[in-house]
Amino acid sequence: ESKKLVCVVMAANGYPESYKKGSQINNLEKLEDLEGVSAIHAGTKISEGKVVSNGGRVLNIVASSDSFESAREKAYEAVDIINWKDGFVRRDIASKL
Repeated sequence: ESKKLVCVVMAANGYPESYKKGSQINNLEKLEDLEGVSAIHAGTKISEGKVVSNGGRVLNIVASSDSFESAREKAYEAVDIINWKDGFVRRDIASKL
């Protein structure tokens, strides 16, 4: 059976209108401990050795599992580990399966 994937976008507060760039994103290294979870950088950059926001749609958190429900749980578990005070996510992604 093929794996199911869920992608949750972490966006900058204020997106798609005006938003701040340059805020630090923490705990990305902790995602390495989660099996089947990846963070795809879309609007980030390295500044003084730290990952910071540099766009509106900043991170794509992708999780794979045997079911959409499990993949969704894993994606939001990863989102909750990431510490980014200037970011937000929609909490309804893949909720109506």
